Amino acid sequence: MKKFLLFGSFFTGIPTLLLASFYLLTHPALITRHIPLVLSASIDSALKFLPSISLISISSSDARPAIVKNYLHRYNSPLEPYSQFLVTTADKYYLDYRLLPAIAQQESNLCKKIPENSHNCWGFGIYGDNVIRFDSYPQAIEIVAKTLKRDYIDQGLDTPEEIMAKYTPPSIEKGGPWAKAVSRFLSDLE
Repeated sequence: MKKFLLFGSFFTGIPTLLLASFYLLTHPALITRHIPLVLSASIDSALKFLPSISLISISSSDARPAIVKNYLHRYNSPLEPYSQFLVTTADKYYLDYRLLPAIAQQESNLCKKIPENSHNCWGFGIYGDNVIRFDSYPQAIEIVAKTLKRDYIDQGLDTPEEIMAKYTPPSIEKGGPWAKAVSRFLSDLE
């Protein structure tokens, strides 16, 4: 009976681990919140039956801030110190963590071409002589993210093409280069 229970636990633990891994890979925002619990329960039950295997350490961390930091570093962006804040703020407003850096890349070459003392890397409210200025990059990140959530995502505008129609309508008349560039930058951040 003991062998049957051990055998059954092994064959339920491994599929559980595989299903949990697949689910977490398809839902990256959940990784930091759930992976330690899922892995420890599944691996512990599976390894009880494999005494010859030793598990040194399994840890998980959210790779998204590192992905953003590396991307911003590659382009020597002044936003690099705010990599974690970009991801945290995106999560706060249920945005794709890549969206703010992708728009900043399109609008300002990641903050290298912005109106003086504006901290406005997103072309946010910049048209003609009008320039919206922020006191800091964190303030800009917060306000732009909140506005994207409220005025775009919550209104069903959740693709670069749909966002472009409201964010920068003149780009539509030119064949949509804004959306194409933002999509390319989103891909670069994957």
